Amino acid sequence: MQSPERGRFALPMMKSVRVLSAATAALSLLLAVSGCRSNAPAPASAPGGVPAAAGPARHAIVVAANPLAAQAGMRVLQAGGSAADAAVAMQAVLGLVEPQSSGLGGGAFITYYDAKRNQVLAYNGRETAPAGASVDMFLGSDGRPLSYASAVLSGRSTGVPGAIAALALLQHKHGKLAWRALFGDAERLASEGFKVSPRLAGMISSRAPQSAAPDVVRYFTKGDGSRYKSGDLLMNPAYAATLRRLAEEGPAALYKGRIARDIVNRVHQGELPGTLSLADFARYRPIESAALCRDWQQYRVCTPPVPSGGIGVLQALLLLANTDIAARAPDDAQAWVELGEAQRLMYADRDRYVGDPALIDVPVAGMLDPAYLQTRSALIGKRIADSPPPPGQPPGAKLYGADHTAAPAGTTHLVIVDEDGNVLSMTTTVESIFGSGRMVDGFFLNNQLTDFSFSPQDADGRPAANAVGPGKQPRSAMSPTIVFDRDGRFVAATGSAGGPAIIAYVLKTLIATLDWHLTMQAAISLPNLVAHGDHFTAETAKFAPELLNGMIQRGLNPQPGQYEESGLQGVLVRADGSYEGGADPRREGVALSY
Repeated sequence: MQSPERGRFALPMMKSVRVLSAATAALSLLLAVSGCRSNAPAPASAPGGVPAAAGPARHAIVVAANPLAAQAGMRVLQAGGSAADAAVAMQAVLGLVEPQSSGLGGGAFITYYDAKRNQVLAYNGRETAPAGASVDMFLGSDGRPLSYASAVLSGRSTGVPGAIAALALLQHKHGKLAWRALFGDAERLASEGFKVSPRLAGMISSRAPQSAAPDVVRYFTKGDGSRYKSGDLLMNPAYAATLRRLAEEGPAALYKGRIARDIVNRVHQGELPGTLSLADFARYRPIESAALCRDWQQYRVCTPPVPSGGIGVLQALLLLANTDIAARAPDDAQAWVELGEAQRLMYADRDRYVGDPALIDVPVAGMLDPAYLQTRSALIGKRIADSPPPPGQPPGAKLYGADHTAAPAGTTHLVIVDEDGNVLSMTTTVESIFGSGRMVDGFFLNNQLTDFSFSPQDADGRPAANAVGPGKQPRSAMSPTIVFDRDGRFVAATGSAGGPAIIAYVLKTLIATLDWHLTMQAAISLPNLVAHGDHFTAETAKFAPELLNGMIQRGLNPQPGQYEESGLQGVLVRADGSYEGGADPRREGVALSY
């Protein structure tokens, strides 16, 4: 699975690269300032002085949650590589410098626009349960669900990783450079060391159960017995060796031979061993398909099919199309009520009906049916409803039980546009912070199987759509999204980290850029709101007091905390055809362009 060999090459120094740092964008956002909307064709800046970009990108742009990853991607593009090539290089670096979020041991969903063929494709690199998985694997001897900490740290939590397989398939079909030439930056950083970022340092010292796991403690403890902190130089020679093997042997290095054996051996250790086998690795195949696309207002929005979270993004957008939210603004309390109610309706359906479409009947057409959505959107009123909406009955839906999925996450997102106009939006994950806390050959293993419902059925015996099953993929909230106009021209791309809240974060960003005409950076920087059932959480301190009061008067009284913060990255096309990037100020991302 390699592109035609072009030999080894040294990626050039980046020239004339424009930079937008998330730190630059981390200014206080005061939504009550008037004039936050614009009637001009070009997007406006949000209140609070949040900048759009250092300047427009005329040729190519990359946005990632860590500057070192963005730099690696930009070097690939300037060496003549494609968006697919750059994504491989960026993932290799992210797995090293942001191991709490993604890595070689995790999975990914990718939405890819092939500009030459005018095709929008999706690549499913979701982790898969082993053949030995059972519906009761997350139940204790008493028949009750295991605690999240016990499950996540166990060998049972790890599925067959899929990110590298999906990237390899993507790069084989859309790459321009040799596969073996895409790992140089990551290998150098692993061998020579990189400076621990403030975010990574915070995760190392966090109270997450993985932070106390033996492999995590061993990796992040210095010779003097102290933990690594921000600014310390961290080297990972084992990761460098793995990358060299991956570069020379291709993705088979991860799915056959010593690395696969090491993973299998590690998950079989401990009190709750997993059943992962070499046969499971040999069977794994990433999935290439057409993207799931729907028309929304004057746009066409494309995401990966289920089990990704893209169907949730599409459903919520189509629900809101039946409201007046596009005529409102981010300083309007009613707009946030409509946004919140659309989220609640969407999550109710998603939680009940979405699972692995290879093994259950997911009513995709019914959930996106215009008549059904018209009926559901009628529940969005001037106030937040006192009771959370139950799931609807979309056409073609079967009766599934209530869901009991707990899905905190460690995830990251990146966006790339190359000189040929190809666009890539990829969300990639190891599930929770440092995955399962187990390390093999320099990288952490995923705990993706804890994305299944721990309880396989409800009190009435009805099976959960997202129950565990052999060879099954767990439901995901990852929603890498690309938007086009009705003539097929690229308009925007975005996605986020954030566990189940990913869908809400992406929805907010699309509404803010395309309905409220904010810049991509301003849209990303808007306060987050997540409305899920009877839980309303938000970055309450970032809302202007009068706006927050207006929301509360309408029954929307959000509380701080609960969900993982966003990790939004995005690209928006300006009126003159140039690109602007946005990186989430809640993390450490940058946009680089030329």
